[in-house]
Amino acid sequence: MTPKAKGGSTSEARSRLLSTAIRIFYAEGIHSVGVDRIIEEAQVTRATMYRHFSGKEDLVLAYLEQADQGIRTQISSAQDGSRSAEDRVRAVAQSIVQGIQSSGFRGCAFLNAVAEYPDPAHPVHRAVLAHRHWFLETVTELLAQVGDEPAEPAGRHFVMLRDGAMAAGCLFDPALIAQTFLEGVEGIVRTRSVVPASR
Repeated sequence: MTPKAKGGSTSEARSRLLSTAIRIFYAEGIHSVGVDRIIEEAQVTRATMYRHFSGKEDLVLAYLEQADQGIRTQISSAQDGSRSAEDRVRAVAQSIVQGIQSSGFRGCAFLNAVAEYPDPAHPVHRAVLAHRHWFLETVTELLAQVGDEPAEPAGRHFVMLRDGAMAAGCLFDPALIAQTFLEGVEGIVRTRSVVPASR
């Protein structure tokens, strides 16, 4: 899931720090980037940094929070104007594909982060799991509106397809990965849309 910086009612310095962290963490990883570099590129003082964030971990959590909010907005906006439940699922898939084919795509911000924070008790790991729980729940609720069969397996299938597309999209031809992902989602939609034969 790709992160998006969002403006808010925070100070200009905090906004610069966070937008700088978002850009660098996503492009280069989290552990490889030190606070000093973020301070330098954001053009703030160390005192300013620690006035807004208690430390690097706090900044990482803010980065993931922005990514989470950006994806929530993306998923919500994708469904606007879609007439049928099937089309809402397709629209969400299309929004994911747009991210995969965007310039500078480096995979899912959350999968990237959790690879660097494997300890389940770590706040960053917990933030990733919370986001993924929301995403799975959201997709499952969407798919529940398509057909009458239980939607949990289909929701898990969608998320697994999406995870694979996110991983492959920054390694191989994004257009080919996008096509494969959309075909997989279409298969889920069609399977759920089929009215089961009466027994």
